[in-house]
Amino acid sequence: MEITRRDMGRLALAGITASQALRAKPNSNFGGVQVGINIPYSFHGLPSNADQILEYLAQTGISAVELRTQPIEAFLGAPAIASRGLGMAGPMRNGKPVELTAQQKAEIEELRKWRLSRSMSEFKGFRKKYEDAGVKIEIVKMDGINTATDDVLDYCFQMAKALGAYAISCEIPVSQTKRIGAFAAKHKLMVGYHGHGNLTNPEAFGRLGAWEQAFWYSKYNGANVDIGHFFASNGFSPAEWIKENHTRITHVHLKDRKANNGPGMPWGQGDTPLKEILLMMKREKYRFQATIELEYRIPEGSTTLAEISKCVQYCKDVLEG
Repeated sequence: MEITRRDMGRLALAGITASQALRAKPNSNFGGVQVGINIPYSFHGLPSNADQILEYLAQTGISAVELRTQPIEAFLGAPAIASRGLGMAGPMRNGKPVELTAQQKAEIEELRKWRLSRSMSEFKGFRKKYEDAGVKIEIVKMDGINTATDDVLDYCFQMAKALGAYAISCEIPVSQTKRIGAFAAKHKLMVGYHGHGNLTNPEAFGRLGAWEQAFWYSKYNGANVDIGHFFASNGFSPAEWIKENHTRITHVHLKDRKANNGPGMPWGQGDTPLKEILLMMKREKYRFQATIELEYRIPEGSTTLAEISKCVQYCKDVLEG
């Protein structure tokens, strides 16, 4: 493929480098199962602006993502506070807002005004940039969505839909899913609540009844099932629970952990039923994303992207083997 000077001009306007254009588009749909990745989280601190992310995805062959809002808003010129982990309204401690300084209040108000002044065409342009590179933004991860004011919540759902996402994901207390679920129903967009391993806290998505409680609040409340945490804490495979609730599953997080709350391991070295879940998704023709989360220690002599590539290959071997 030869790129002319005119082509390079068009690519520059679209924010695509010549090297990206020459590289084959990634494809991580294996056996009908769309494998994706939770980013920038899984990049383990690598520089991760919008363009760098596309480079990493091209290198690892991943064609779908669960993407946090920070690189999206930064690309569109958001105030710096948007990438400082202050959530949607302000910093939190133990699930509750902390007292803000006058400076913090001013910064949060500046960000709120910036968000509410955005045209959804900007996010559609960001979506096109990614889709032109062969990457679908299927899920948008939103930190602190439960702290957002009503007008910012509307912005969140509108943004996710403009990006082409079929779901929003977040990590919030169970009781607060009633309010978020009402907005999800208003916008007709699923929200997947991420589960960890706390089985005793009534506000944590660890005990199995937590998701059922959220489901009862709204038919647009769903589950982001982390199969590593589920297995390590409960001691049994999440396969049957996923089958029983598959219409509410937004995506599953893939990782391999040892049993009895053991550590994360390179894939294939832990006890998590990774292969079972992947093959079930293929057999049942589930269309929700199987999302890689890189959480084990990078082996000496390897790199983050090399380990992610191994996870992708693991999925391909299982689903196409």
